[in-house]
Amino acid sequence: MSRPFCVCVPARNEAAHIGILIAALAQQDVERPVPVALCVNNSTDDTVGAAISAADRAGGAVQLKILECEFAPDLAHAGSARRCAMEIGADLLGEDDALLVSTDADCRPPWGWIAANLDAAAADHIVGGRIELDEEPEISPRLLSLKRRFDFYWQCVRNIEDTLDPQSWDPSPRHGDHTGASLAMTVSLYRRAGGVPLLSTGEDRALVAAAENAGGILIHPASVWTRVSARTIGRAEGGMAGDMRRWTEALETGITPMVPAFTHWRERAQWRRRLRAASCGGSVAQAEQALAPMPCDMMLPDV
Repeated sequence: MSRPFCVCVPARNEAAHIGILIAALAQQDVERPVPVALCVNNSTDDTVGAAISAADRAGGAVQLKILECEFAPDLAHAGSARRCAMEIGADLLGEDDALLVSTDADCRPPWGWIAANLDAAAADHIVGGRIELDEEPEISPRLLSLKRRFDFYWQCVRNIEDTLDPQSWDPSPRHGDHTGASLAMTVSLYRRAGGVPLLSTGEDRALVAAAENAGGILIHPASVWTRVSARTIGRAEGGMAGDMRRWTEALETGITPMVPAFTHWRERAQWRRRLRAASCGGSVAQAEQALAPMPCDMMLPDV
């Protein structure tokens, strides 16, 4: 029997998107039904009804566990909702080696997404999935072109890292994404990490950091990827919708986005290598979390 898993989804006012996600989960190349833990919080639309209708249309291919709740205003954010969804999934699964797979309500994963996560995830792995823009409905060619420029920039960064500080556990070819849209880890590692931090934004990155500090190994297999909508309004200020809004504004104003220069990434890769050579391998991730952000002092390069 394959490893048990659960897809964990936070949602608020997602009636327009949740059905697309559930339909994509119903088509996954795994044993049916696909268990889905859905936390619907502080919604003013019929997200729950849309989810149930989509599951009914899937004919039993998706098994929903829904918790509808109202968080207090200071907790009505992505951190609380994702934590709630992950906790539902962990409680449903029970087993330490079962896999929690996080995604977002506006995602449309390809048919092999869950299977790729299951194949990639060892006991202490944190599996990050690559993020692609969903081209359904059709989106601006200029926005896609800007996305390709960012992809090119980040591939250059990966090449620098793989040359100066190669990591045997996360070999090339690899991407660099590890967000709540596609993030997987075992129940055991999730529990050791202390669950999703209650942050209004950046809760997914904080979970990854906590899991690394708890002994998790972050990997970015090329086989794991998903699609995310190109909407410009989302629940988390630091999420994908915020990126889409900034990219749209850049296109409208003609201002080229700024990014950290490649020299900073070379210095950072060399710093990591020196730290590992000093027998501090287990503390590299934690030490890096304490560093100041890199300055954005270079224009985004053309492809």
